[in-house]
Amino acid sequence: MLDQSTICAISTPPGSGAIAVIRLSGSEAISIAGKIFRSPNKSKKLEDQPANTLHFGQIIWKDEVIDEVVVALFRAPHSFSG
Repeated sequence: MLDQSTICAISTPPGSGAIAVIRLSGSEAISIAGKIFRSPNKSKKLEDQPANTLHFGQIIWKDEVIDEVVVALFRAPHSFSG
């Protein structure tokens, strides 16, 4: 039986770099990411998007833009951690 815990982990090595990869996986991953993701048109919801797609947008915290992001959306059971 697969563990359905939702986890977050840095996937890039330590040090300075232009791009960082953060992995969020588990049963609540898309819901959690959707709470802080904003698309350019502000109406796209990650929860409504199909699997195996990329989505450009911003990470928002307390109405402040933290960074621009590309979200790779995979859905179980067709994801690495499934």
